[in-house]
Amino acid sequence: MDNKFTFIDLFSGIGGFHQALVSNGGVCKGYSEINRDAIDTYCKNFSEKKEHNLGDITKIDSLPAHDLLTAGVPCQSWSIAGKNLGFDDDRGQLWNDTIYLLKKSQPKAFIFENVKGLVDPRNKEALNYILKRIKEAGYYTDYYVVNSFDYGVPQNRVRIYIIGFKEEQYFKKFQLPKALDNKVKLADILGVKLEEVKVQENKEENRNMSLSSKNGFNDYFLFNDLRNGKTTIHSWDIIKTTAREKDICYLLLKNRRKSAYGRLDGNPLSLEHFISLDATIKQDELDKLVELEIFKKVEYVYAIKKVEEDLLEDELLILKQSDENRLILDELKVNKILKLNRVSIAKTIAQLKEKNILSVIEYRYEFKNSKISTGLFGINRIFLPTSDTFPTLVASDTNDYVTLKQIIPSCDESYREEFLKKVYKSKNYRKITKEEACLIQGFPKDFKLPESRARWMKLIGNSVSIPVIDILCKAILETSVFESKLNKESNINKLSA
Repeated sequence: MDNKFTFIDLFSGIGGFHQALVSNGGVCKGYSEINRDAIDTYCKNFSEKKEHNLGDITKIDSLPAHDLLTAGVPCQSWSIAGKNLGFDDDRGQLWNDTIYLLKKSQPKAFIFENVKGLVDPRNKEALNYILKRIKEAGYYTDYYVVNSFDYGVPQNRVRIYIIGFKEEQYFKKFQLPKALDNKVKLADILGVKLEEVKVQENKEENRNMSLSSKNGFNDYFLFNDLRNGKTTIHSWDIIKTTAREKDICYLLLKNRRKSAYGRLDGNPLSLEHFISLDATIKQDELDKLVELEIFKKVEYVYAIKKVEEDLLEDELLILKQSDENRLILDELKVNKILKLNRVSIAKTIAQLKEKNILSVIEYRYEFKNSKISTGLFGINRIFLPTSDTFPTLVASDTNDYVTLKQIIPSCDESYREEFLKKVYKSKNYRKITKEEACLIQGFPKDFKLPESRARWMKLIGNSVSIPVIDILCKAILETSVFESKLNKESNINKLSA
């Protein structure tokens, strides 16, 4: 069976689609990309000419004839990490440009890729709009939510793939391949030979935060003060603290999310709150934890001393939200009026304090490290080689690390202590290398990329996982959608002969 077909590569990036399609008999008839680094990388690795770049999709009026159209449409508009603006974002409008070119060029089939945020209930209307427009363009289509881990890479990368056919008979034949039984694991990429260990399963282990766990033990350690778990490392585990100081830290950790202390997901606690939980706690103990940079002291309640007429609009708007001549921080942070008017609470309060309009009447205590994704001391997570997957590679480098050291769990406490001793304190961990990042996305490890980590991480993070495209391409070929063209060409050649 001759699988030869032609394709156009929209939003080509560094060529994830290209690599997979060419290996299945595809011939590239053109690509579209505007990022200079991505274009250079694409041309170096695939011997493509820059003149074949169709350029900015918003300026393309027509495409060369082709059989398969692919597009990794920019995902920021639907990403949970982004502002989730969808079609209210200019980048969301690129879907319209993509579908316009699909309708005009009428290829036999297409594959469009996007982040899983597009299937979020909040974006249901937008997804339905995209599918409706594709149907109006003359295609039978469906979407599939796929995790790259199921198809050959050790990465927890969930994406939506919209796949369609010009003719219904081929659409009906298409089937999403089953997940692979023998999955590639992180140890395969790191080159670590794991020791087989049998451990009694810990059925009480909370796996809500787990990306990979075996025998009830997580395969990574989380560095965080806002969450708790048997494989969570807190700042008070790293900074030298007394047993008493650790107890006070856990007291804040266990109570900060209770509604009794405020309306936020995590609330600072006042000295009075601490005393209500433990009558022996003293002010100087809280201040010592501030000095250790585990706690921070935050302004929480303000008294309005006076109101002047010549204040700025944002300042007046905040003052209008007062209750009994007081402003409470959590009330301001959840206030819809301030959100709609995009008022910067911190900046405006600082202005009002400088003008002697406000004075602080209550302080509270919160953890200094209050951003979950940032982690502690530059580390978010350290993954053991026993982990099945590495987190989703993204354009901006993360604070995720790997260790080549296998920790054999016996019980919760020893597992944690062994990790701290043999991995963290021994500095036996590192970030993934460029070659490993390539393999985690399914690229050859010698794939040519820029030397700068920030540049190659952006390019790899924005790409598709090659094994997923490979298996989707094979499934499309199984429908014989491109054979009808080959048969026609064969018949024409016979007649002309």
